[in-house]
Amino acid sequence: MGRRRTRRQLLATLGTAALVGGAGCLDDGSSTPTDASPVDSAYDLSVDHDIERWERYDPDWESPETDPTDADLAVETVIEGLEIPWDIAFAANGEFFLSERIGRISRYEAGTLEEVTRPADVIDHARAAEMDVGYDWWAGGSEGGLLGIAVHPNYPDVPLLYAFYTYETGEEEYRNRLVYYDVTEDDPDETVVIDDIAGNRIIHNGARIAFGPRNYLWVTTGDAGEESLPQRTDRLAGKVLRMEPDGSAPAETPGFDDPRIFSYGHRNPQAISWLPDGTTIVSEHGPAARDEVLLVDAGDNHGWPDVRGPPDDDDYEAYADHEDVAPPLVNTGTETWAPAGGVFYGGEAVPALRNRFLSAGLRSQRLNVVSLFREESPAIGGRVHDGPWTHPDYDAVSHQLFEHELGRLRHVEWAPDGSLYAITSNRDGRSELPEEDSFPREGDDRLVRIVQR
Repeated sequence: MGRRRTRRQLLATLGTAALVGGAGCLDDGSSTPTDASPVDSAYDLSVDHDIERWERYDPDWESPETDPTDADLAVETVIEGLEIPWDIAFAANGEFFLSERIGRISRYEAGTLEEVTRPADVIDHARAAEMDVGYDWWAGGSEGGLLGIAVHPNYPDVPLLYAFYTYETGEEEYRNRLVYYDVTEDDPDETVVIDDIAGNRIIHNGARIAFGPRNYLWVTTGDAGEESLPQRTDRLAGKVLRMEPDGSAPAETPGFDDPRIFSYGHRNPQAISWLPDGTTIVSEHGPAARDEVLLVDAGDNHGWPDVRGPPDDDDYEAYADHEDVAPPLVNTGTETWAPAGGVFYGGEAVPALRNRFLSAGLRSQRLNVVSLFREESPAIGGRVHDGPWTHPDYDAVSHQLFEHELGRLRHVEWAPDGSLYAITSNRDGRSELPEEDSFPREGDDRLVRIVQR
């Protein structure tokens, strides 16, 4: 891999960034949620920030050297009959939680799925499509509803489950809210961590939440259809956020107007994960394809809505022309992945996928597999993403698995025991295949386990 220009951090140019961020329309229909004070809690929410205590920490991790499509992989159904599942959150004690976009959170333990709560304010537009509905973009309420969830790092001693959902403030006016629930309660009340994040019933809510290797709480937010917001550093839409579990800002921040902002210039990021050395990796939906996988550093501007690809793209400005914009690992060009949830897999249960980023594909209806290489990528087939305008430190190679076998994939995650799981989103009214291969199928939606035989 030839050495390209080193990516410039925005930390040296925050004065310029603040000017750019303050430009544009001020009246986007939402207030500015700049209060980053900690929430009151009955529990001690504080966490350790030592990365070396992260059980997945491996600064010397090695890239794979095999073609993942050569492996004998299969799926096993764990749960069926779900209604548009959106996220999976695993706890170290073997429990895990599922969110369904219709507004339900459930806990799975010892083979039993039990409802935990139904947040009262979740928009009621999300409806699971019946088996014979067919393709109807509006049938499932599009993208809003109950979305990302995450378990507090000290669970079950701190028995809190965080959730992100869309709610309606007035006629056709929507916001997103980050909350947590005490899951030991029979009918848990919610504690609001962040409110009034720009939202949209139909598009671009982002909404993946997760605790990272240093135990910070991370949240991805979309632009909610307001393209002026991602470049504004006083608004939380179109961002990757990082905070303490109590909602306050970390001690060290990039210095933006809102100290919870870690990076900006995002369109609709729905996956966040980490390489074994702690580097943040994100994927996001692009405009008319142009989906991306990104490595994200503190202070990064990822360019949306103006910058989105190579010099020969007539519709958007090129990364090569903007040294202050962080280039992507992968830009899919005219190929649509529609990347939803994803994870950098480090488990042993599926050796062929170890040390690769796994991206659930919605419209592509497949699992997209991205392998990263610090040097020139080996001959492992797939599509090589290596141009003078892509990330300077890594080459990326992508492969596809399970195409049209499971339908629309919403998220993929690995459990503490190394097992690998995926959830489908076939009852959201947006599956589109020839009638003989159509989704949803009997038993959808599903939680499946990916295994290597």
